[in-house]
Amino acid sequence: MDSSTPDREGSDPPEERAYPVLADDGVPTPRVFPGLISSDQINPDGVRVLRRLARFDHTAYLVGGGVRDLLLGKEPKDFDVATSARPNEVKRLFRNCRLIGRRFRLAHILFAGGHIIETATFRRDPDASGPVESLEAVGSDGETVLSPSPKEREGDTDLLIRQDNVFGLPHEDAIRRDFTINGLFYDLARQEVIDYVGGVADLEGRVLRTIGEPDVRFREDPVRILRAIKFSARLDLGIAPEVYDAMVSQCDELSRSAPPRVFEEVLRLLRGGAAQRSIYLAWDMGVLGVILPELTAFLDDEADDAQALWGRLSAVDLLHSEGRLPSDTVLLGALLYGPMQEAVVSSQNPAAAFEEFFEDMTSRLPIPRRTRDRLRLVFAAQRRLDRGRTSGMRRREFFLDALALYECRLRADGQELPEWVIEGGAEDVPRDPGPRPRRRKRPSRS
Repeated sequence: MDSSTPDREGSDPPEERAYPVLADDGVPTPRVFPGLISSDQINPDGVRVLRRLARFDHTAYLVGGGVRDLLLGKEPKDFDVATSARPNEVKRLFRNCRLIGRRFRLAHILFAGGHIIETATFRRDPDASGPVESLEAVGSDGETVLSPSPKEREGDTDLLIRQDNVFGLPHEDAIRRDFTINGLFYDLARQEVIDYVGGVADLEGRVLRTIGEPDVRFREDPVRILRAIKFSARLDLGIAPEVYDAMVSQCDELSRSAPPRVFEEVLRLLRGGAAQRSIYLAWDMGVLGVILPELTAFLDDEADDAQALWGRLSAVDLLHSEGRLPSDTVLLGALLYGPMQEAVVSSQNPAAAFEEFFEDMTSRLPIPRRTRDRLRLVFAAQRRLDRGRTSGMRRREFFLDALALYECRLRADGQELPEWVIEGGAEDVPRDPGPRPRRRKRPSRS
């Protein structure tokens, strides 16, 4: 945490004040921490959104990862807003707004340079008792209408959330989020962090906890297991023992999640600058065996290239730190190179063996056909790069991806990079001779 946040020991705790009760009796009063975040740390576009919503009497807070990252002294990737305004109300206030999503309606407010402030209405657990306003229940005039609360799931062992489009209040929105570090609000007008879930203390203690019972939270949405791995690895947080145990015991539930969501989270594990630690945690917990049993079997069998996987992923993290994050094709190549090599090395038809390798995998991780085709070309190019034979490849559209995977492989083996690799193939050895000159047609003899 940055210098503006008190140390856990040896200093006075941040000044607190009682925050007003937000609704009827029984609504929890949060802990409130002034002075941990300054308004000038907030993206100007986010400030504009928060102030305009407040000007029209809507409650609006910075929420989630933006608050978390600022408290950790990191620069947020996104600044998201949670508000009491309904999606159509947000759209009326911002001409540069579009509504997206079917499972959960979101307002994307667009600014110059393609910057987006994602704005969501406060939600609540759809199983909470009492009448609720549901985003599913939309009248012909575009306004929401009242709908009855969903049936209580007492005794129901199937806790998977399939419908989460229910309006709520700020405290209800906070407690339905996944982890305490993501359940914090920031009030721009008061410059205060609002904490219903103990997230400030967990950030100070650098520990990852779920909001509520871990077993229940992971059964509700098993993809949270992958998110827990991502946050632990990327933010260097310890995992609370009860959360770790629940991740191990509930990892089989990932097979029930929507495959596109699982695939996207796997890519996020690889893209975040902590790919090596993320995949190691997933393997150690048994999570990798559910989503990528092909890779787990390769690691468990201690195949020849098994240890090189960790070196390739470390190389991916190094490229990320240098601002050179490779494409998704290269990330998947670095992850799967060993088992791909094992699948095709003794095959008489490498192309068919490659397709067979991905046949079962794509039912769990729906890798797009275009990505698979590109990965096949990048993978096949590695043999030519190993021999220094790049003639004819430098003009191919996939060459830079092939070169990036080759660099990861060299780094994993501890080899020094040739100059032509460092310069992106500009000093190719051997030199590409270029296209052959056309033969002149001989004049026909009449």
